[in-house]
Amino acid sequence: MPPNDSAWKAVPEMCRAAFADWDKAVVGLAEELMSILCEGMGIKSDKLKEELCLERRLSLSHYYPQCPQPELILGLTSHTDPCVLTVLVQNEVGGLLQIKCGEDWVNVDPVPGAIVINIGDLLQIMSNDEYKSVEHRVLANTEEGVRVSIAVLFTPSNLEKIYGPFPELISDEKPSVYNDFIYSEFIRRFEN
Repeated sequence: MPPNDSAWKAVPEMCRAAFADWDKAVVGLAEELMSILCEGMGIKSDKLKEELCLERRLSLSHYYPQCPQPELILGLTSHTDPCVLTVLVQNEVGGLLQIKCGEDWVNVDPVPGAIVINIGDLLQIMSNDEYKSVEHRVLANTEEGVRVSIAVLFTPSNLEKIYGPFPELISDEKPSVYNDFIYSEFIRRFEN
């Protein structure tokens, strides 16, 4: 949902202003996080911004009522996010997210006012494995009450650009772990 995109018309008018405020806030947060992550890699703090990683985002809003038969529902299977990073907020109803730690799945319990940040596949690649994408899954809601969440995935706006590890992070001691690729071809494997 980039600014001035026709996708904004798909947002119901009664919540468009609130959603626009949320979008502005989440972009500001992502910009600050990306700057800190770049500094952590020892590269220019605005490198990810220069790569246009703030301009295109996918916002996923979910409303999960309690599931009467959760043993019959798979939820969202194990996956990583094909983006730079994901910003996730949820209400107090637990059971939404589990992350993979070794061979075990660990619950990410909701903390009031907390925001969950997932490193995405593209940042793992661009960082040449300095940062790791988070394998996670979403479970059916077994809790009493409705679970609500909003996830915003930040992706580059230039889908035809070639991406790969940042050249600044490649050396004889740390060769490139990944080949370069066109982002639109990379993202197709997630859309099918």
